[in-house]
Amino acid sequence: MMTGYIDPDRAQFDAFKGLDRDTPLNMVNLVKLRDKAAYPDDHALAAKALTGAEAYKNYGAESGPVLADVGGSILWRGQFEATLIGPSDEDWDVMFIAQYPNAHAFLQMISDPRYKQAVVHRQAAVVTSRLIRSAPLPLTDEFA
Repeated sequence: MMTGYIDPDRAQFDAFKGLDRDTPLNMVNLVKLRDKAAYPDDHALAAKALTGAEAYKNYGAESGPVLADVGGSILWRGQFEATLIGPSDEDWDVMFIAQYPNAHAFLQMISDPRYKQAVVHRQAAVVTSRLIRSAPLPLTDEFA
């Protein structure tokens, strides 16, 4: 089972911060949830038997208003069906693309006290994830 990618490591976060902060960006989110949420022992929900899906729903409910406040939104959501090319052990429970006006907005969101409180639900819910920054490009009939 794939594990370990819940928060960015320092090098990844530094690389993100080193990119242009003034242009629009999209964040591709691929998330694999735990069967049972793993809250820290001192968290109010630690004693409850929440599933990873329930904990992630709490994350969405609490972080969604912060996303909206910084001018971000969900551009696309999808349901995983099958991998045609790629590791066969990677399947995803949650897939979406969030768009932000710029990296300043993303950084403002993750430093907001409400987000810092909400992210505990994400950390309890997630086994592994991928968060991929991308720059939006004009839509054309060509692939490249």
